[in-house]
Amino acid sequence: MFGFCGMTRYAFAAAVAMAVAVQAAPSRAETGTIHVEVAKAGFIVGVGGGSGTLVLEGRRYPFSLSGLSVGATIGASKTELVGRAYNLRQPSDLAGTYTALGGGAAVAGGRGSVRLKNAKGVILDLRGRKVGFEFAANVGGVEISMR
Repeated sequence: MFGFCGMTRYAFAAAVAMAVAVQAAPSRAETGTIHVEVAKAGFIVGVGGGSGTLVLEGRRYPFSLSGLSVGATIGASKTELVGRAYNLRQPSDLAGTYTALGGGAAVAGGRGSVRLKNAKGVILDLRGRKVGFEFAANVGGVEISMR
């Protein structure tokens, strides 16, 4: 009917189709750990900046961050945050502009936490300790750039 050569062609075509399907499947999202140090100061307009490190699959990726908060900002502070970065397909997914999820930051007794999300779906779940004094009525965007 098909003969040996015909069956071989169909088997080869099926193997190629499976290989393409496997290769086209989206890569698995990873979770990395984050360490960030941020300094912020302001009166009415707050400006902050800092640096950090993403650890993903045993490799370290440095990044810088900057943010702008407009509103009732008075004071200066330094914050050290640690946590996790979810939904990373590659380290460069960390870069982008982040907005607060779930109402922004919660701070009590100098300790706080925040959940941020960027357009690529990366979620940062951070917690840490603030040193200094700052009153801010809102949380502005945070921009992360890979170094």
